[in-house]
Amino acid sequence: MTATPPDVIRCAYAELVVTDLAASRAFYVDVLGLVVTHEDSSALYLRAFEEYLHHSLVLRKGPEPALGVLAYRVRTPADLELAEAYYRGLGCPVTRRPAGATRGIGEAVRVLDPLGFPVEFFHEAEHVERFTQRYDVHGAGALSRLDHFNLDTPDVPAARKYYEGLGFRVSEDIQDAEGTVYAAWMFRKPTVHDVALTGGDGPRLHHIAFASHERHQILHICDHLGALRKSGMIERGPGRHGVSNAFYLYVRDPDGHRIEIYTHDYYTGDPDNPVITWDVHDNQRRDWWGNPVVPSWYTDASVVLDLDGHVQPVVERAEPREADVTIGADGFSYTSGQAEFKLGEQV
Repeated sequence: MTATPPDVIRCAYAELVVTDLAASRAFYVDVLGLVVTHEDSSALYLRAFEEYLHHSLVLRKGPEPALGVLAYRVRTPADLELAEAYYRGLGCPVTRRPAGATRGIGEAVRVLDPLGFPVEFFHEAEHVERFTQRYDVHGAGALSRLDHFNLDTPDVPAARKYYEGLGFRVSEDIQDAEGTVYAAWMFRKPTVHDVALTGGDGPRLHHIAFASHERHQILHICDHLGALRKSGMIERGPGRHGVSNAFYLYVRDPDGHRIEIYTHDYYTGDPDNPVITWDVHDNQRRDWWGNPVVPSWYTDASVVLDLDGHVQPVVERAEPREADVTIGADGFSYTSGQAEFKLGEQV
């Protein structure tokens, strides 16, 4: 008999390993405007303006850029017991973490999930000041909250089945006429997604996304980077997605980690919310309007660590990749004046 899964509320925080905390602080705080909850010589704990939990992003100093953990909040403390039993039943590595093992976070369960990602489940967390109405400290590009994770995984149908087992639902996906599934967007909170599954070599982190309230806040971030003569950190956008309908911008941090700034998706909370399926050959799926996708967006992603801090091996995707039917298709030019990145360097 399969154990009952934990009741996941939403995506809650991510931990990224970075090589230079000062450079990361200049990007995430001075440019993106995230609020510092705590900082020391080894880590930086950040949140967006509407968030009252201790953090939604941890930047931890390490020898090479990587994803340290993805965290989901669960509904009750009892869900930690369910999480431990559920993942032990799946044969996954599981550890229990005492309150405070991560600053600001209560007791937690960490697992290496069936997709190869380090994932934490927690309920209790320290509350801090919510800056919703602190307009005196909001910058023009103010970010409101963490919105979602996007993961590269070789087998999207298997990943989708795993997340459906956790109670996630699909809002949109990308397929072809032969039934190959290239990507799926899945949610627990009533928006388009808490996690997106992109078909590619994995496990790797494609990006994490923060939401803003207005498009002009995203445009301000572009202007800010331009004023600093750092527009090469803009990888893609601004533009509007077909999938999710969201206005977006993708930027790369000093270590090459990809961050999306995202606004204007839609409500998905009704039980009969329909799934939208896009044809992989429809070029408006990724860009309703705007520049075509740059190649690095399909090829680059952050490696992930296991529970012992070792880099997980990357498995190649066996099925066709979205880039194979997109890059150079239909006479589109994918050249760009923007900088291309490899993790850890700008080239």
